[in-house]
Amino acid sequence: MNTKAILEVKDLHAWFGNTEAVKGVSLSAAYNAVTAIIGPSGCGKSTFIRCLNRLHEELPGAYATGHVLIENIDIYDKKVDPVSIRRKVGMVFQKPNPFPSLSIFDNVVAGLKLAGVKRQSTLKEIAEQSLLSAALWSEVKDKLHAPGTSLSGGQQQRLCIARALAVEPTVLLMDEPTSALDPISTAKIEELMTELRKKVTIVIVTHNMQQAARISDQTAFFLSGELIEFGETSQVFTAPQKEQTERYITGRFG
Repeated sequence: MNTKAILEVKDLHAWFGNTEAVKGVSLSAAYNAVTAIIGPSGCGKSTFIRCLNRLHEELPGAYATGHVLIENIDIYDKKVDPVSIRRKVGMVFQKPNPFPSLSIFDNVVAGLKLAGVKRQSTLKEIAEQSLLSAALWSEVKDKLHAPGTSLSGGQQQRLCIARALAVEPTVLLMDEPTSALDPISTAKIEELMTELRKKVTIVIVTHNMQQAARISDQTAFFLSGELIEFGETSQVFTAPQKEQTERYITGRFG
């Protein structure tokens, strides 16, 4: 693992109106690492990662303060275009969300077309590569013009991953990407993350502590909007430094 940070969060606060959901969080993620965000429901995990590509501010009354640096560029700088940030920082949501009116192929290349890519040969090449990277090509190569929604839940989630990868992000955010999937599909997504980390940095929110222990290099434990503990996954799970972390991991609360 390259220990140099690609993502640095400094004193991040996130608000919904007068309610503070994320309270002064600072952490960093290394190149090609998987960082897991764990903690009980309502502790600010999803809000935190939505701040990492400026999706949080899209909600009415929501805003954030602090600094989020991606490759040393502060995404909250007034000169930075949020749309360009969302190409650099992809997002995969809890529930698979392929565009219902688009084919498998058009789902994958939607972001490229928005970015102005028109050459069909380029779109085809990137679509195939993205579907290969998402471990979906062999299952859909003969039905690329079928609706994206015709796929199974696990396939739809991998399609959404392919769509995110097509614009070549440097960071991929995943908000509970397997919570709506069966165990076989979950295993496929976990295998996929292990492969993807060779080319992209991943930040994943998960309620599944076994999953965090299996796939991540570093783990952050959130509680009531605060970052309680952050460190190498093996250390956080086997020798936590904070009592709240130990209580959560051993199932004594949460």
